[in-house]
Amino acid sequence: MIFFRFLLIIFFCGIYFSSNEELKNYYINQTNEQFNSIKDYKVDMIIRLEIPAFRMPKKKYKVFYKQPDKIKVKAKGFGILPKTGLFTSPNDNFDNLKNLKLSNFKDKSNIHDIIIVGDLIVDSLKLEMPNEYSRLTFNPTVEVKIDTSNWVIKNVTTKLDTLKLFQINNYYKFYDDYYMPEQSIVKYYIKDKKLFNWLNKDASNIIGQDASLMSNDSIVEGTITVNYKNYIINKGIDDKIFD
Repeated sequence: MIFFRFLLIIFFCGIYFSSNEELKNYYINQTNEQFNSIKDYKVDMIIRLEIPAFRMPKKKYKVFYKQPDKIKVKAKGFGILPKTGLFTSPNDNFDNLKNLKLSNFKDKSNIHDIIIVGDLIVDSLKLEMPNEYSRLTFNPTVEVKIDTSNWVIKNVTTKLDTLKLFQINNYYKFYDDYYMPEQSIVKYYIKDKKLFNWLNKDASNIIGQDASLMSNDSIVEGTITVNYKNYIINKGIDDKIFD
């Protein structure tokens, strides 16, 4: 009798984990399909930076995007253009995670929101670690919140143990028939100055001459706010724009 109960437990656990895996893949695939429904767009992006370690005036960019991976950014001078996930498909982002699983997260105010949790694949980062031990012990987890009524990513939070490192909140609205970001807020909670210095080595491609690094021994925290305006979506963009 005990053995029979044990078999039943194994059977139902197998069904649960199988259905959980299928549901997780369904959420990812639906979000990716929604992203891929946008074939091209151009948009004005206004970026405000509030990080103690950097100095940069508010910047305005004209951004052109075309599937699958063509991006052109026009701006006067230099500045920071954070990668808020607007140019990267959900599949590509989830490919940087392992051990993916559905969270037990529930939100009574947003019943369609779900969270998928995974471990960040450190080798997927362009991050220069000081030694092999640091690489092996740097093991962040990532929580991705998906709105399953519109199939968009609302929030991405990266943690190291219980401490937040980064958090991206995306706020959407309809532009014609397309549900697109109206604002993205990128929060940094880097409390380890050495970690910030390592990450800073990878920032050379997005930090220009107008964004000068400041000497700061305090905790590095800050916010990058991105506002999106004047979308033109799925109207076609000449490939010459990206030359």
